[in-house]
Amino acid sequence: MNQVSKIALGSIIVGVAVLALKFAAYWLTGSVALYSDAMESIVNVAAAFAAFIAVRYASKPADQNHPYGHHKAEYLAAVLEGVMIVLAAIAILIEAWHAFRVPRVFAQPGMGLAINAAAGVLNLVWARYLIVSSRSLRSPALYADGKHLMIDVVSSAAVIGGFALAAWTGWMILDPLLAAAVALNVLWSGWGLVRQSVGGLMDEAPGPEIRNHIREIISQHAEGALEAHDLRTRRAGQETFIDFHLVVPGSMAVADSHEICDRIEEALYAEVPGSIITIHVEPEEKAKHSGIVVV
Repeated sequence: MNQVSKIALGSIIVGVAVLALKFAAYWLTGSVALYSDAMESIVNVAAAFAAFIAVRYASKPADQNHPYGHHKAEYLAAVLEGVMIVLAAIAILIEAWHAFRVPRVFAQPGMGLAINAAAGVLNLVWARYLIVSSRSLRSPALYADGKHLMIDVVSSAAVIGGFALAAWTGWMILDPLLAAAVALNVLWSGWGLVRQSVGGLMDEAPGPEIRNHIREIISQHAEGALEAHDLRTRRAGQETFIDFHLVVPGSMAVADSHEICDRIEEALYAEVPGSIITIHVEPEEKAKHSGIVVV
């Protein structure tokens, strides 16, 4: 089991613990706001299972049926998580409407607040760990899980504050209103997650900074070539696919052009971890006099 899979498995364990704590807080108090917080944790657990399956599948090597690997499985998991977030938000809105029509009186608010706060702290620590780890391991599934947990931390803090205010003032209408606000926030985060993941499934290019950095690397390490053009890049899980045309003098020996390609590939591997590079070598009459200028 690789590092990404181990972290994804840890998310399941943490998610179950947080879910148990939040539902205990809801059971003690009867608060629909705490119910909304617990419902989001159900999504966290389900998403953690999806992420674990995805990263395990995504780490499989390329085979005859999947010659480019299985990296996009992580994006599928992220899309699934986004859809589940939306479904949880709808369930919260339904429960908030019922509580709005028939306000509820809290039971044991102090104990409920303490338990929910403990769950929030646990989520915060794990969310930060997931986000940091996802960047170093280049895992969209871990990043999606971490960002979702961080949103959950923010909404939990708002829920705790609103619940405390409702318990202190006796304004029970605050409970369903707060739950509805949490649901709308969850809907927004779910939409953002789905949009980002669909971009990965549609072979969206990495950001401008990365693309410009790739162009600079090619320009600085292609000495002996004339130009490079038709650069294309795309992300798939932890991998960055890079392909372009390299124009060399027509009289250049194959071995010499191959040496230039090796030099460029070595630099790209060092600067852009997880690169999968394809270089098409062309004679000078194929030059377009545009694209990447060789320094």
